[in-house]
Amino acid sequence: MGLLGELLLLPVAPVRGTAWVLQQVVAEAERQYYDPAAVQRELAELVERFEAGEIEEDEFDRREDELLERLTRRGDPR
Repeated sequence: MGLLGELLLLPVAPVRGTAWVLQQVVAEAERQYYDPAAVQRELAELVERFEAGEIEEDEFDRREDELLERLTRRGDPR
C-alpha cells in the first residue's frame, strides 16, 4: 500500500493499533492458560485440596477433567 493508502487509513490507525494490542493480550493469556507447568501446578493443588477434605470427589473429578482437557488442547486452544 502506498503513501496515499496510508494517508486514507490514518483515521482508523488507533482502531488498528487497539486491535493489535488486544490480539497480543489474548495470545499471551492463552499461552499462560495452556502452559503445561501451570496446569500441573493446578492439578497438584487440586489433589492437595481433595486429600485435605476441602472439596468433594465430584468437584475434584470435574476440575481434574477440565485441567486434563487443557493439557491435551494446549497445541490447539480452539
